[in-house]
Parts: sequence; structure tokens; C-alpha cells
Amino acid sequence: MQKIRNFIKNSKGATAIEYGLIAALIAVAAIAAMQGLGNQLKTTFGTVTTSMGGKAAT
Repeated sequence: MQKIRNFIKNSKGATAIEYGLIAALIAVAAIAAMQGLGNQLKTTFGTVTTSMGGKAAT
């Protein structure tokens, strides 16, 4: 029981969890931004391919 109390009082564990949560939020934001950028690039290259008279790849 004493080990559990010491673990709860330990601020290093809480700090590590906070940094982990921040890193996870940054990763989620980066993935969302890259997906949006990927969709925009796909649309742009599709438009270029169409305007050049080629067949758009899917």
C-alpha cells in the first residue's frame, strides 16, 4: 500500500504522462494536417492530368 501512495505522490510520473498526452495530441494534429494536404495534392495532380489530356489515376 505504501508503494501505491508513493507512486501517486510522485510528480515525475504525472509529468511523463502529461508529455505523453501532448505528444499524442501533436501526432493526431500532424496526421490530420497531412491527410488534408494529401487530398489537396491528389486534387491538384488530378486537375493537371485532366488538363493535359491524360487519364487520371485512382
